[in-house]
Amino acid sequence: MGQRERRRQAAAQRTAAGYARGRERDEAARAALKPLAPGERPVPVTIAAVVATVLAVANLAFFLAGVKVRGASTVGVLVLCAVLGVAAFGLWRVRYWAVLGFEALLALTIFYASASLALASNLRLVAVAVPTILLSGWLFWKLVRVMSRLQMPGR
Repeated sequence: MGQRERRRQAAAQRTAAGYARGRERDEAARAALKPLAPGERPVPVTIAAVVATVLAVANLAFFLAGVKVRGASTVGVLVLCAVLGVAAFGLWRVRYWAVLGFEALLALTIFYASASLALASNLRLVAVAVPTILLSGWLFWKLVRVMSRLQMPGR
């Protein structure tokens, strides 16, 4: 057996050992999770429901007040309000689809704010983008654990 073959085997063993350690950590994390009790609403889901409600109402109020946003159409604003309203309802009821959908909206928000930050031409834009990224990222991360608890078989 050549030296090259021994190196390949050693690398394969290290990789297999790394995967085994990863599987052990995953199993330990799953074992530590508790399914949501009936009627339980974790704090991150409540925060997400309130945020979705506030955004839906604020967008609708600004639209009805006649505030114009460059590039926004009437249909787009109304669809966004409807999506946020449905998300708020589903989040309040602690539904998996609502948490997943709201996380998708948070991911889009983080992406858009990051792109805006990269193109920011003044400090005002930076002052809006940075907190948006941080708060959306924090809520996204907190909702990930809730989603895993929602998927637990004991629910």
